[in-house]
Amino acid sequence: MRIAQFNASLYREGPGVLLADIRKGDAQVEAVAAIIRTVRPDILLLNEFDRDAEGRALDAFAALLARDGDAPAGGGLETAGIAYTHRFHAPVNTGIPSHRDLDGDGETTGPGDAWGWGAFPGQYGMAVLSRHPIDRAAVRTWQHLRWHALPGALRPVLPDGRWFHDEETWHLLRLSSKSHWAVPIEAPGGRLTLLAAHPTPPVFDGPEDRNGRRNDDEIRLLHAIATEPEASWLMDDAGRAGGLATGTPFVIAGDLNADPVDGAARRDALRTLLADPALQDPRPSSDGASEAASRQGDGNARQSGSPAFDTADWRDSPGPGNLRVDYVLPSAGLEIVGSGVFWPAPGQPGAVLMDGGKRPASSDHRLVWVDLRLP
Repeated sequence: MRIAQFNASLYREGPGVLLADIRKGDAQVEAVAAIIRTVRPDILLLNEFDRDAEGRALDAFAALLARDGDAPAGGGLETAGIAYTHRFHAPVNTGIPSHRDLDGDGETTGPGDAWGWGAFPGQYGMAVLSRHPIDRAAVRTWQHLRWHALPGALRPVLPDGRWFHDEETWHLLRLSSKSHWAVPIEAPGGRLTLLAAHPTPPVFDGPEDRNGRRNDDEIRLLHAIATEPEASWLMDDAGRAGGLATGTPFVIAGDLNADPVDGAARRDALRTLLADPALQDPRPSSDGASEAASRQGDGNARQSGSPAFDTADWRDSPGPGNLRVDYVLPSAGLEIVGSGVFWPAPGQPGAVLMDGGKRPASSDHRLVWVDLRLP
């Protein structure tokens, strides 16, 4: 059973644009599809995939994945189609107007004043594709959970000690920048729950560190869903309290936008998550990541962590360099038999899909997978 997470950067500037790009054979869309066909996960979480309410873009993308095809622009891959007959998508907070001044610019409109940063509802959405049945009736979501409900919530504060948000706004703020999902899947070896999330980047803010604090708390929420079955504050969108039942096999998957060693994240919640014996961190790696960090230098040269574990290729100067921000973390008791990051080194098949020039040919993130042997 191969489970993967891929921030595919399939977001666009307006509603309906992604669907049009899929239908016309956009080069970036084709590159992303080639990578997925090559790695061939059984269960895949897609992040930064624009959502439309009818799921037309997701259906069109699944149809593209099911077709045989060659990687574009001499990618060196000949890939058979893979059928994802089971798919899940749900509303996210990105682009939903709050009608409040969330970013402190004195206005109450625009991407920064949506419950999750975005120009339109569904931008930067999430989707699950699976070769095995999804128990839709048992899916749980935490899109609407208020930030202040999290015990010890890191409320943004100004350097002079004043709260960044007024009391009314603070008590309305949603914690999840997109959503948090628990998606049960009927795998051949038994029922498995995919815990999916995409916390906000911990940057693009001011001294109040509202995004850094939100990122840390979004990771704490994900951890609580996995390990706190009796938490009364942990109320899902259907009004059910608590996280997963004790003993539930799960896999956490997501672009968590935090590196355990380097970058701008607060990383307290991430380190606590990775150290929890209730789950396993296989630390997927690639030769391509190490080569890229050595070749690019700048921000990468100032880092402390091993570049082999990087999953995102970000600006080097000025910028953080490449970081490990994408994760697939199985629960304890699940047998891990392999893991990896799709980041071919130069000259290897698929390497051209990593760097298309001005804009990455596929994404600035890499697909990360873990192989499990289920009973």
